[in-house]
Amino acid sequence: MVLAENWQDYTILATGDGYKLERWKDVTLLRPDPQVIWPMRQDLFARKDVDAVYRRSERGGGAWEYRRPIPAEWTVGYRDLTFKVKPMGFKHTGLFPEQAANWDRMASLIRGAGRQVRVLNLFAYTGGASVACAKAGAEVTHVDAAKGMVERAGENARLSGITSGIRYIVDDCAKFVRREIRRGNQYDAVIMDPPSYGRGPGGEMWKIEADLYPFVQLCSEVLSEQPLFFLINSYTTGLQPMVLHNILKLCLSGRKGRIDAYEVGLPTQEEIPLPCGAGGMYIYE
Repeated sequence: MVLAENWQDYTILATGDGYKLERWKDVTLLRPDPQVIWPMRQDLFARKDVDAVYRRSERGGGAWEYRRPIPAEWTVGYRDLTFKVKPMGFKHTGLFPEQAANWDRMASLIRGAGRQVRVLNLFAYTGGASVACAKAGAEVTHVDAAKGMVERAGENARLSGITSGIRYIVDDCAKFVRREIRRGNQYDAVIMDPPSYGRGPGGEMWKIEADLYPFVQLCSEVLSEQPLFFLINSYTTGLQPMVLHNILKLCLSGRKGRIDAYEVGLPTQEEIPLPCGAGGMYIYE
């Protein structure tokens, strides 16, 4: 497992019974987590330091319950990066802190490349990976179907002192990649963080079990002659790291490199790691 261990503004305090108690700088949130299937060691709902709880509804979805006033949004820092955090619908905050482990790996590869690196970030959400890669010196194309998330990515970039080097695209990822292939545009690195299910701005449907393999195949066509890396992230329960390994091997065979496939996780104050998904990275030699 690869752990995001270098946070100063984020900590998981405790877990249990489908919830995680986490501190985001000065704000403590209690949120559901489907991986937490072990019991609470203490009653997390009774803790007096909890600022807000996300309560699931039996009819689906849920809502935040605020126990004391907190900012509508605030910032957290990771190394030389700054991100905006905001409690949003369906328990999210606009940032996945476990991805810091991948940010570090990608930044190291970009800085060590000794050349200009062009990165394509697909299903790019609020831009954690885009900001990390741009801060390391890459030229980044950031693509997501949700306009609001792309706007938030721009805010995160500016908070981190990045005013150029990122191109923002609101579009269906597959449609964009096909256009880039027709245009002859190429990238040295591809990042994708696909949802389990999704719908594009034009109603395009996405289901990861059916669409991931052909999409990786498609994206292999925008790789440059000297690629640096290809990263797939997955939060889909049951999609093991070896699945990502096999897809990368089958779609990107013929190029020299190695494949790392791993669980991504976060440390906790309980001294047990919290699994947060899977990653697969093809690193080219």
